[in-house]
Amino acid sequence: MTTAPIDLLPALSRVIDPEIRRPITELDMVGATSVVDGVASVDLKLTIVGCPAADRIEGDVRAAVLAVPGVSSLELSIGVMTAAEREALTTRLRGGRSRGNQFGADSLTRIYAITSGKGGVGKSSLTANLGVALAARGLRVGIVDADVFGFSIPGILGIADAKPTKVGELILPPVAHDVKVISIGMFVEGNTAVSWRGPMLHRTMQQFLGDVHFGDLDVLLLDLPPGTGDVAISLGQLLPHAEVIVVTTPQAAAAGVAERSATVARQTGQTVIGVIENMAGLPQADGSVLHLFGEGGGQDVATRLGVPVLASIPLSVPLREGGDAGLPVVLSHPLDPAAVAILAAASALAVRPRGLAGRPLGLSLS
Repeated sequence: MTTAPIDLLPALSRVIDPEIRRPITELDMVGATSVVDGVASVDLKLTIVGCPAADRIEGDVRAAVLAVPGVSSLELSIGVMTAAEREALTTRLRGGRSRGNQFGADSLTRIYAITSGKGGVGKSSLTANLGVALAARGLRVGIVDADVFGFSIPGILGIADAKPTKVGELILPPVAHDVKVISIGMFVEGNTAVSWRGPMLHRTMQQFLGDVHFGDLDVLLLDLPPGTGDVAISLGQLLPHAEVIVVTTPQAAAAGVAERSATVARQTGQTVIGVIENMAGLPQADGSVLHLFGEGGGQDVATRLGVPVLASIPLSVPLREGGDAGLPVVLSHPLDPAAVAILAAASALAVRPRGLAGRPLGLSLS
């Protein structure tokens, strides 16, 4: 009786590259395989020398192969792709596209730009928590930390020391809480200040949108810098079909400034879809609310812009603590009032259809 050969590829196809988020078999990372007398042999090709995910991939390969019936041990040979193999991989990952903005008007990704008129309103904390909440719903989510001078998204998500991996011309973004993240903070040492002018800022945004491999995303969140400067204008030019969410506090002074950021977005063709009011009040033990920053600013901005208030987020100690610890409140304290409000906003954003404004429909007249 002849024993059928053991095929290892089905098991290896369940091993996912943690950076690219695709099976290693699809990425041509698996070379020759065989099984002789229960001893499996696998040639594994990592994308680059010093691949940061090497230990995890090796461990997952060993676990997958040793779980195959009839395999008693594994001889694993680990090498690195050739330059030609890496080039072929990057071409495949780009889907045959040339280098350039992967979130153009024909993209199906919903793009939400989170903006504010002034700093200190909690825009980055809301962006990070919205991203994590959307990912927890099963959506494929990416965040671009476009606040070049005040980058904080990596720290809020607990990946302050993470560095992207470069494969050929592609940059693979770190992943935190199932969200792919890119930030200028990942390219500078320590707390180095970034002092760039307009052309350099524009080029950085182009690279984030063109060279960073996010893969197929359902939602891309942009954490914009406060105000109406170069980055906001560049992203308006690069992503005129993005939908804008304005963040403000209830304070009248902050609300007035927030309205200006929406005006700039509309001037570049972007659509303002709503306002989120942050720091709306501090709940007290007796059920009352202490309005430290006043009341009504969010609704005032929304009324003047002709859009709805998407959420009113109360002041929250767990929200602040989660940002400091790198564990977003929507995960650490999902029943906290701030988390509940953010989760509700994420639920509403998750089901919004991709707008057709600025998108080619592929129709022809005959």
